[in-house]
This record gives sequence, C-alpha cells and structure tokens, in this order.
Amino acid sequence: MSDSHSDPSIRFTLHMLARGGDSDTFAEDVRAGLGSRPRFLLPKYFYDGLGAQLFEAICRLPEYYLTRAESEILGQHSDEIVAAVCGPVRLIELGSGSADKTRYLIEALLRRQKELHYFPVDISDVSLERSSEELLHVYPQLRITAYAADYFTALQALADAGVIERQDKRTIVLFLGSNIGNFDEEESREFLRAIRNMLHPEDGLLIGADLKKSVDVLLAAYDDALGVTSAFNRNLLVRINSELDADFDVRKFEHRAHYNERMGRVEIHLVSLVKQTVRIRAIDLEIHFEEGESIHTENSYKFDLEQLGELARQTGFSLEKTWHDSAQRFSFNLFAAV
Repeated sequence: MSDSHSDPSIRFTLHMLARGGDSDTFAEDVRAGLGSRPRFLLPKYFYDGLGAQLFEAICRLPEYYLTRAESEILGQHSDEIVAAVCGPVRLIELGSGSADKTRYLIEALLRRQKELHYFPVDISDVSLERSSEELLHVYPQLRITAYAADYFTALQALADAGVIERQDKRTIVLFLGSNIGNFDEEESREFLRAIRNMLHPEDGLLIGADLKKSVDVLLAAYDDALGVTSAFNRNLLVRINSELDADFDVRKFEHRAHYNERMGRVEIHLVSLVKQTVRIRAIDLEIHFEEGESIHTENSYKFDLEQLGELARQTGFSLEKTWHDSAQRFSFNLFAAV
C-alpha cells in the first residue's frame, strides 16, 4: 500500500481495499447463509448503493430516534469529548457513511488544533468519495486518507501503514451509530480487541451504544410506518437478484422486527409469505422456502452501563465517561486504551 497519506500536500487519498474478490466473498456468504438452517444473511451486505441511500432515509424518520439522540449529544458535548484525549490527535472512523455526525467532532478538534488528519473507513467507496469531497470543501485544514474496506481489513491496513506509530499525535477512533449492537457477544469482543491492538495507552475509542428501553419505542425504530426499513431489508434480496442472477420475488417476503428480551436485542427477519422456490444461478443454488420460514438478516443488541463497562474491561479498555441524550435513549462512551 502506498504511503501517500504521509505527504501533507495531498489532501485526499482513497485506498480501494474492498475490491478484488469481494463479489466472490458475497457469493460465498450468500451460499453459506441461505444454505443453512435457520437461514441468514449478513447485515454488512445491506450497504450497496441503494442500501446506503435507504439507510440515510431511515436516519431521517421520526421513529428512528437514534440519529436525533446522537446529534443532540454531539451538539452539546463534542468539545468535552475531544478534550478527554490530551494533545493533538488524528481521527479514525469505522463505518463513516455520510460523516454528517462526524462534523461535530471535526469542528471541535479544529477549534483546538490547526490541522486534522481524518481516516474514514466504509465498505462503500461511493460514500467515501462523496462525503470526503464535501468535508474537504468545508474544512480547508482537513486532510483525508480513506479506506474502502471492511473493518478488519482496514484495521490491518492502518497498522501496516504505521499510521498509529507516529506518536506526535494521539488517536481517537470513532464507532458511531449503534453499530456495536450488530455484533454478537463474541464478535463484539473480537472486534474491540482488534481496535485495541493497534492503539497505544491514552488513545481513545468513542463508541455509540443504544440503551435498553420500552419495547414499543424500539420496534417502531425498526419497523417504521412508511416502510423504509422494510425496503432497506428487502433490498438484500434485490442485491442478490442483481449480482448473483437470482429470482427472488421481494413481494413474497415480509419485513418483521421482534424484540428478544432474553438476549436483549431487536431481531430483523425476512419472512416468506408463501411456499416457494428461489434459484440463485450464479452459485447454482436452489432454495425451498416454507410459508412462514424466515431469513435472519440482523440483530441489534441494546445495552446498559454495567454491560458497557464490562465490555470495555474485557477488551483492554476502561470506560472513562458516558454521555446521554436528554431522553436517556442513547449513549456515547469513551473507552480509554489501557
């Protein structure tokens, strides 16, 4: 990988690590998920071009409280958040998307340092290019080195490039939204340990976590009245049709959200409304669905502060501080590397 990001005259560099074999990985994961019982699809594949646009629409829905809660916290506490990590910093964001919320933290950092090097990571190179162009236009003191990759690939690439070894600066890693909730218990710990392994003591991880609350509030956020979340979920089938030459009839699958109280998570499914057979020609797979049979597409775990503190301790961090919105629905948590 090139070291062009070390040249301050270059304001934007994009590393396309998601290319090459990604379509093969998608095909393999679809075969594994739909060929198993119970059937499942991985939520990381939601975010193709249309999926990313649908998710941006979800974030603007009245039922989807998470975006408003995040904006409230960042609008009120961004200076306090960045002040918790001493000295000049670099900013790494995992799952940057449109980077709209990130602007609060970029502005807070630029109020205390003359320039900022920002490393956004997203599976969508289109999103990275669009958001980076907007950010560079608004913030002339900003330099961006972007990685189109999954999280683990990007973390390894950042480590290989020696980004974190330049100890003239501390590092703040951002994992905003409620994305940590998409991992199960083992996966979340593996992921956070991978982040910790590339950090130094006194570096920080700012992690968003959705909090446990009324089931009615939770389910409305994942099954909105306009049906945007349904379209987002069913777009997975559209993507398989397009990329793997399948014949899913999306009208024969229904989006359903359910809160599993024992597991503390919202579960998202696509449920077959009829008995049907689907063919995925690119991988020579034929799937027989019974009426009522589901494809499990996503989990979204909800947390309390005790769970978050334990998560930090088990992965090489300490939970230094938590910020809430006024309704106590969402949290940002500063994990300090120890």
